[in-house]
Amino acid sequence: MILLTGGAGYIGSHVSVALSDAGLDVVVVDNLSNSNKASLERVQTICGRSLVFRHADICNEEAVYEILRAYDVSAVIHLAGFKAVGDSSVRPMAYYENNVVGTMRLVSAMTRASVKTLVFSSSATVYGCPEYLPLDEKHPLKPTNPYGRTKFFIEEMLKDLCNSDPCWRVGILRYFNPVGAHESGLIGEDPVGIPNNLLPFVAQVAVGKRDKVLIFGNDYDTADGTGIRDFIHVVDLACGHLSVLNHLKQPGMLTVNLGTGSGNSVLEVIRTFEAVSGRSVPYEFGERRPGDVAACYANPTFARKALGWKSRRSLAQMCADHWRWQSQNPDGYRGTQPLQYRVSKLKVRAG
Repeated sequence: MILLTGGAGYIGSHVSVALSDAGLDVVVVDNLSNSNKASLERVQTICGRSLVFRHADICNEEAVYEILRAYDVSAVIHLAGFKAVGDSSVRPMAYYENNVVGTMRLVSAMTRASVKTLVFSSSATVYGCPEYLPLDEKHPLKPTNPYGRTKFFIEEMLKDLCNSDPCWRVGILRYFNPVGAHESGLIGEDPVGIPNNLLPFVAQVAVGKRDKVLIFGNDYDTADGTGIRDFIHVVDLACGHLSVLNHLKQPGMLTVNLGTGSGNSVLEVIRTFEAVSGRSVPYEFGERRPGDVAACYANPTFARKALGWKSRRSLAQMCADHWRWQSQNPDGYRGTQPLQYRVSKLKVRAG
């Protein structure tokens, strides 16, 4: 049994599908603070099999410990955490409490339960402003915001943990920019309030929920003046978790980038989305945001060599899959009726 923290969220729901499709049993732990349990109903529809859901917070060590013991968990994939860069500057202590302290309590519960295999969701924000491109895993770590620093501190904490106890097996995954949705259109990104990321905002403009996209800066040293980022399909990202979990057969720590190895500008994303959706996406230019850089994209060579993993889906497919999700679910999970499989009826069993 694999315990998946934050498993009802955007990335978590897609990781749930990847694990279930691989024949693994999954218990999802989520406090539903920024997610919707309807995503898990839909995961079951996609996979044709049940999973276990427990409404709990990783900051509650006793609750996590009891779940680990009750379901005979063999490994944990840890996705739970606050993730908005801007919000982290407004509420830094909440981010340290939830992300850093929450991980400490999760690890403590795992130690007590003798579960010592962990895959941790980190972020490319740990690199800070790029000193060179593409970014490889040896690039200096200089996060520039509280969110990035929480990921950095957790990475350092896990290194110390592995050094202190050689029985631990830890995979650290540095995400770049997850986008897209499952090809079924049943699960996807469902932001609460104003989207923090580009593609959900573009999609909401295309579906008529918002008037236009505000592009922060058009005077960068790039081909069209807008910022360049490494966008990776969320299904490719989910497969990366399965790859690293399969790789962690021996004790030690593995740190890998999950990205495509190339970047696309903001205007490229908008034009591609217009092409696949057949909808106009109005935009206007605004001032640069403090801390934004001209370009940021991964060197994914190590992931390919160490895990045999690489991204496979193009920007056009990312946009097409995201549009399918958005057009079929204009109000996200909140605008739909419960599906055939209800979380309240999930099969609960140990092992």
